[in-house]
This record gives sequence, C-alpha cells and structure tokens, in this order.
Amino acid sequence: MPKINITDVILRDAHQSLLATRMRTEDMLPICPKLDAIGYWSLECWGGATFDACVRFLKEDPWERLRKLREALPNTRLQMLLRGQNLLGYRHYSDDVVRAFVHRAADNGMDVFRIFDALNDLRNLKTAIEATKAAEKHAQGTICYTVSPVHDVPGFVRMGKELAAMGCDSIAIKDMAGLLTPYVTAELVKALKDSVDLPLHLHSHATSGLADMCHLKAVENGCDTIDTAISSMAGGTSHPPTESMVAALRGTEHDTGLDLEAIQEIGMYFYQVRKKYHQFESEFTGVDTRVQVNQVPGGMISNLANQLKEQNAIDRMSAVLEEIPRVRKDLGYPPLVTPTSQIVGTQAVLNVLTEKRYQTITNEVKLYLQGRYGSAPAPVNPTLQQQAIGKEELIDCRPADLLKPELDRLTKDIGPLAGSDEDVLTFAMFPEIGRAFLEQRAAGTLQPEPLEAPKTATSEVKSAPTEFKINVHGETYHIKVTGAGHKEQAERHFYFTIDDIPEEVVVETLDELVLTGGTEGAVKKAIAGKRPKPSQPGHVTTSMPGNIVEVLVEEGDTVTAGQSVLVTEAMKMETEIQAPIDGTVTGVYVSKGDAVNPDEVLLEISA
Repeated sequence: MPKINITDVILRDAHQSLLATRMRTEDMLPICPKLDAIGYWSLECWGGATFDACVRFLKEDPWERLRKLREALPNTRLQMLLRGQNLLGYRHYSDDVVRAFVHRAADNGMDVFRIFDALNDLRNLKTAIEATKAAEKHAQGTICYTVSPVHDVPGFVRMGKELAAMGCDSIAIKDMAGLLTPYVTAELVKALKDSVDLPLHLHSHATSGLADMCHLKAVENGCDTIDTAISSMAGGTSHPPTESMVAALRGTEHDTGLDLEAIQEIGMYFYQVRKKYHQFESEFTGVDTRVQVNQVPGGMISNLANQLKEQNAIDRMSAVLEEIPRVRKDLGYPPLVTPTSQIVGTQAVLNVLTEKRYQTITNEVKLYLQGRYGSAPAPVNPTLQQQAIGKEELIDCRPADLLKPELDRLTKDIGPLAGSDEDVLTFAMFPEIGRAFLEQRAAGTLQPEPLEAPKTATSEVKSAPTEFKINVHGETYHIKVTGAGHKEQAERHFYFTIDDIPEEVVVETLDELVLTGGTEGAVKKAIAGKRPKPSQPGHVTTSMPGNIVEVLVEEGDTVTAGQSVLVTEAMKMETEIQAPIDGTVTGVYVSKGDAVNPDEVLLEISA
C-alpha cells in the first residue's frame, strides 16, 4: 500500500483547541523552515477561528499572515478550513462574496480548501467547491461526523458519493467533537473507500481519548491521510500526536516516511511557545469522556465555562451540559460545529440561567428554525418553531439563493478604509470588529492584547497607559499596570505595581472613558453613573453578560409587551430583548457597543 500521509494542524486547530486560537504569527515563522522540510501532505494554518482571532485579539492582518506563511513554507501545501457558505463568519454570504473570498485566498497562497457545512447540507458547499475548482486548487469535501437517531454510516456514504459528484478532489471525515470510536471508524472508512474513488482524510479530536485508536483503524481500512498535531500541542481537545503516529506506523506497510527526530525537534520549539500563552489555557483541555454522552466539542466547553464564570454561575456547568442534548434534539440533531455549536450552546445557557426553557430565544435560533442556515438533519420541535418564528415563511430552498449580490455594497460601506479587496472581505466577515481593525490600522494604533497578565486575570488594559508616574500631594509614584479582570464586570480587579511593590484593587466602575478607533485621541464618554439594579416590572435586563448591538427605542417611545427594544450579543450570538410590559420608555442606560450584565437595568419602561 502507499505510505500514509500526514496533515499537521499545529498552525491552526492545535492552538485553536488548546490556546483559544491566540498563537501569533511571530511564533510561527521561526520554525517554518523546519516544518517545510518534514514532507507533510499539508499544513493546516488558516481558516476556522484564526481569521476572527487575528482581527479581534491579535490585531494582525490575517491575509498578511497567509502571505508570510506562503513565503516561509514554499515546499508544503497550505490548507484552510472553510465553513461553506458561511466562509469564516457566522452567517451565510452571497455567492459573489464566497467566490471573491476563495479567489483571494487562493491568490494569497492557499492550496487546499477543506469545505464543510455545519448541517451537512451539501447545497451550502456548492459555490465554495466551484470557486475552488475555478481557482485550480484542491477542493476537499467534508463530512461532519456526529451521532444521533438520524445519522448512520449509509447516510455518510451517500454524502461521500454526492461530494464526489460535485467535483471534490478528496473527502474528509471531520470528527470535531471526538465522537468516533475505533470500530465505527473502521466501518465508516471501509464503506467510504468501497463506494467513493477519492483520497480519504480523517480529522478527529482527542477529547475522549480514542482518536489515536481511531486513526490506526482508519489507516488499516484504507484512509490515505490523517490529521495530527505536534506532541507539545496535542492530546485533550486537540489531536493525536504527530510523533506518536509516525512512530506507531514506522516499519509497517503504512510507514509515513517522516523523520521522527526532526519532528521531535519541532515539538521542543512549540513546548516553549506554549508557555507564552499560559493565560489562555483552558481547564478543559484533558481527556473528557463526557463528550461521548453530551457531544460537546472541547472548544465549546471552554467557551461555555468562560461565559458561566462571567455570570458567576460556573456551578451550573453540569446543568448546561445536560441541556445541550435537549436543545439539539429540539433543533433536529445538528452536528455541533461552528456555527451550530454556538447556536445550541448559547441557547442551552439561556435556558439554564433563566430557569425557563426558551423564555429568551436567540436570533440565530430563530433564523435556524426558519431554515436560513439550511435544512436540519431531522424535523425540529414544531412548538418551538412556532414560538420562535410565528407566521414568518419557512425557507426550503438553498438559503443563499435568497441573498442578493453584496460585494459592491460592502465595498461602498467600508469606503477608503479598505485598501484592497482583502480588506473588504475582512470587513465582510466581521463588520464591527473588521471596521475597528481597519480604523486602528489607519491610525497606527493597532495593539494586541497583552500576554503578561496573571493567570487569574484577563488583560483588557487597552485604552489607557499601562506604565506612568503620578504626583499626589508632592509625592511621585511609579505605576505599572500588569493586568485587569474582564471589562464587563461592574466590580473589576486591577493588578499593578507601585514603586515595584505588587498591588491589587477592586474598582467599582461609575464612569469610564472608552477609546475608539479612528482619529488619534478621539474618545467617547460612556453612560455616566452606574446602571440601577432591577427592581420593577418595567426594568429591562439581559440574561447573559454581553454587548449591546442595537438600541431599538428612544426615551419617550411607546412600546408594547413583547416588542423588541434591544439587541445584545453574547458568545457571538445575537438576542433580541423584548419589553416586559406595555408603557413608555422613561430611561435608556445603554448605547451601541456597551458591555452589559444581568444585574443591571438597561432600559426603564413605565406603565
């Protein structure tokens, strides 16, 4: 048999799974010559959450990262993860945007496009596959593996045949939650290889501790390429170790032919790099067999844990993990992968924290139930569907068929801030943070989040000096801010030194100046005074910590109970907040962009 190929995910999914996608390009480039010499089938280095993290947290241009990696890895295929019609965002884009994105990614150096849809609705892969083939690049059709009453091996084989008919160059089994077991893997791989004459790749996370065995069974049954991660960034919610799989297959008919010692040297490099990002390590990065029951991917567990901590409700984690399968059933058993993992997870958190299921329904759940993400794998809960969308018309066509071309509008909207087609596409993926990124770049104020904060704090000190001297009553003190708690917290911990003596204080925010992108030095004043605590029926609050996306009413407006008055965002999902009573808006305590918490009054309505 031909040797087994390796795709190493060290530059994308490994740090996405373990370090919240925070690895910077500066820590990738020095090791690229050694990675390039290994002889991998490909290196996964882009797509997934990397684009979002570059713009949102690292303040790096993701396109520039791609160009630098292309230059540094001249002998190795570069591979990305693409969410079909969702591209790298969280909604469906029009076909002209999808084609433009694929075209620019190919021109900037991408070779292999692993294309998937969260619902396994292959209609949502059509345009991305066509665009990849038009760019003369490798289109890898992807099957999202999951377990439910409506998912089985024959169904996945049918998908494989359809992907082959769509012109894919290879097929990937994407086991994003680590649900595969060794003997199911053997059955699935053999069935696909017997039915589809295309190279087969396996991508399986090690969350449940079974991925290494699944890889071996896959190889024995004809799988051509397996995904692995350098050992210092492997295991847990990441992937099987590259070195271990190379050693396991060495000297057999499945020998990878790769130099084990050379890979081990690379492993020591990333062992040191990982320490740099200790503050982003999740406590849920070890083996967790619960995934075989709740089917929650490791990265999703980390997000849920952070959200519950901000709510001071980490003790409700077990309840949320129990609620997720129930929400998933109500939504027709979607595979839990971006964006459906966020859609299901956020709704489950809301159901638990409000202690009343579906009292609050996110906008994304409403759109999902309407059919705007595609066709659910199984019938959805009809009562929930009626509650969420009322008399709105259900969609049964390919959702993108309803979208008008939008690239010209996006180009006009971002205007001169975009210096290239790539900039327009960055804005398209993430309008709010994309615009802020481009404004900050133009002003020369891009600043990545700091890495020196204590493990117990999240650095958010971005809008003020972090080292300075002050003079108080004739005495001069040297102040250095070393970290801060989440800016969303009303009572926030700040860490600093005064004349090199460490100090920690708790600050109760009453008023705050927030720096905005654009003209240097421009500031806007936050809402003055602390928001009141809810105590009356007309006090409008949120169920989860998040940010204000839109304020839909003004003071003096008349509203009716159930009318949408605010739109908030949490865990990248939007929720409309309704008026609790009929009446007149007598107080507005928030504006667009504000961070909010559940114990605050956002609007006041008087009967």
